[in-house]
Amino acid sequence: MKRRDFLVKGAFALGAVATSDLWIGKIVAGENTMLKNSLLDTYFQVSQEQIKKVLTACLAKGADFADVFFEYRVSSNLSFEEDIVKSARRGIVQGVGIRAVKGDQIGFAFSEELTVEKMLEAANAAAAIAADNTAKTRILPVSEIKPKNLYKINELATDADLNKKLAFIKEANEAAKKYDSRIVRVNVGFNDEVKHVAYANSDGIYWEDSQPLFMFQTVCIAEEKGRRETGYTGGGGRIGLEYFDKKRRPADIAKDAARLAVLNLSAIEIEAGMQTVVLGNSDSAVLLHEAVGHGLEADFNYKGLSNYSGRVGEKVASEQCTVVDEGLFENMRGTINVDDEGNTPNSTVLIENGILRGYMNDKISAKNLGEKPSGNGPRQAYNSPPMPRMTNTYLRNGKYSADEILKSVKKGIYAKGFTGGNVDITKGDFTFSCSEAYLIEDGKITAPVKGATLVGNGPDVMTKVSMVGNDLAFTDGGWTCGKNGQMVPVGMGTPTVKVAEITVGGTKVKGKSDE
Repeated sequence: MKRRDFLVKGAFALGAVATSDLWIGKIVAGENTMLKNSLLDTYFQVSQEQIKKVLTACLAKGADFADVFFEYRVSSNLSFEEDIVKSARRGIVQGVGIRAVKGDQIGFAFSEELTVEKMLEAANAAAAIAADNTAKTRILPVSEIKPKNLYKINELATDADLNKKLAFIKEANEAAKKYDSRIVRVNVGFNDEVKHVAYANSDGIYWEDSQPLFMFQTVCIAEEKGRRETGYTGGGGRIGLEYFDKKRRPADIAKDAARLAVLNLSAIEIEAGMQTVVLGNSDSAVLLHEAVGHGLEADFNYKGLSNYSGRVGEKVASEQCTVVDEGLFENMRGTINVDDEGNTPNSTVLIENGILRGYMNDKISAKNLGEKPSGNGPRQAYNSPPMPRMTNTYLRNGKYSADEILKSVKKGIYAKGFTGGNVDITKGDFTFSCSEAYLIEDGKITAPVKGATLVGNGPDVMTKVSMVGNDLAFTDGGWTCGKNGQMVPVGMGTPTVKVAEITVGGTKVKGKSDE
């Protein structure tokens, strides 16, 4: 697998969940789904002794390691279009994933039924990865991990009254429509979940976690003289409804989406060619995430598939660049209390002053590289095995102000927002489409442009970074990262950055004046 899909921004395309009368009954009864009792007892009704039997079955054929991952996910989403609720869903997903590991080979099976019989059936299937039937199994005594809570919340979105959510939605809808008469359509989405998980492995590690997540987004369509343009903005994270008081109101999110839609009505086309590009802070971090971050995930590197493989200690970027992956920021979308293998998150320096320092590891890749797991082993759900993934990846602050960076550019492009694209992991080649971009003329941001696409090579672009700003900001939108068919929430951040040159793809025919 060389090429991969770009990050998914927003949550309108969430997969369907199985609706459940049991879940609806709990909501009607006012049950708080963030319970303080043992999750193993509350949601799974599975004993530690039964878990030991399952792990023993996983190791029976010679596996080196085994683990079980229980999940009970509660989700709800509302879609509001053309002044009415188009869809409203609440549901649950429940199951267990069972893994047996032999070297770097994985035997994995899962079950939606949590009976001992079904779990042992899945364990035997996973154990088939190993062939040494004479091996002795050994389960270490249980040691429970109690991770620090990095997503403290005041009001869980999933437990909120439906009318309260609708009030937020209507606030956004009205604000977007009033922003400009050219706004002809507004879509608002409110998606939230809480994922209760319990984990145990053959090394004796046990932990539980309840992981909240919500996303509020607005899409606006503006129309003028037959031309239509779209604007999108979202906000959320591992936080509760207090987000709207602490960070942004629904109206603010909606107005920003309307602003982008109206702005793009006046955007001009640009010619293709090499350009100096200034990447705005916050959302431009998607380029860092995709074009650089994935190449630093350890599975690609111990297998020799990344262009960063075997290059620890070498210069791979401008000396102004220090790249960090950190799952420790409170309430951020990519934050985790503990990864899905029982490892606590870290602040992992990947590139320091241009020098490659290391990779993001899960248990298997860490063993192959002779390193400790870095807390980067999440999974999409119980029916997926963990793998090395990013949490919150960012470029550290430099010494320049954004104004200084802009003034240094006589002619170029200011790229502020992005929608989609793709990356070749083995080479780092990328293509990104800009959702918000402007011309830079004589050190000033001028006309908005449309159809701008950034084309280049991640490691090459990193060597061409000539100025790094001091205005680091993290994305607030709902970025969800895809890898090997698994989607996980991520965070990212960057200050304003100047890149000496990037190929900019445009739609303007050379020599044709703008109309």
